Amino acid sequence: MTIQQLLASPDAVVSMATLQKFAKITPQYPGVRAPLAPQVCTAWLAQLSPLLDQWFGTAPHGWEMQAWYSLVTTPPAQLAPIQRLPHVDGTDPQQVAMMLYLHSTGHGGTAFFRHRATGLSSLTAETWPGYAAAVQAEVARTGLPPAAYTTDGAPHFERIHAVDGAFNSAVFYRGNILHSGVIDNAAPLDVDPRRGRLTINAFFRPSVAD
Repeated sequence: MTIQQLLASPDAVVSMATLQKFAKITPQYPGVRAPLAPQVCTAWLAQLSPLLDQWFGTAPHGWEMQAWYSLVTTPPAQLAPIQRLPHVDGTDPQQVAMMLYLHSTGHGGTAFFRHRATGLSSLTAETWPGYAAAVQAEVARTGLPPAAYTTDGAPHFERIHAVDGAFNSAVFYRGNILHSGVIDNAAPLDVDPRRGRLTINAFFRPSVAD
């Protein structure tokens, strides 16, 4: 699901990003992040919860949210093997991801993939072991993917959908779907939020009753 023109003042949010202390938070993300303030997440939840209920099923006890400013900064030649393949954000189908695009670079949005050998486009706790074994067997047979951001997913993945990542648009999807950022391997990756591939990446989960 996508929303165009999500923010009323996107340029102000980009300016706010320049004041953040970005850092490398996880080994999977090929760049740096800075958390959104809790009060910002609270305001967004009030706006987005009805849409999440409509699109992904009602959360009886409401939704919880975590979100970060994110900047892709890792040059293709320095990517770890795991960063060269489509990935999932977890195997829980109840977790919903959002990518809000706040850049006007030569880079794109987000692409979604199917793994050819298993036919899987999303992963669960039950299907993960078989998928992981299949990928390991492919790497053993054909070698590691080249040091580059994935584009069409060949030879082991098929790209089945992509969003273009227009400025101030957001895409929402279940976090267990295989996906990857659309990164132009020939374009620069600027570390300045005003010139780099800046996004806001959020995760939503149904709250658990006390």
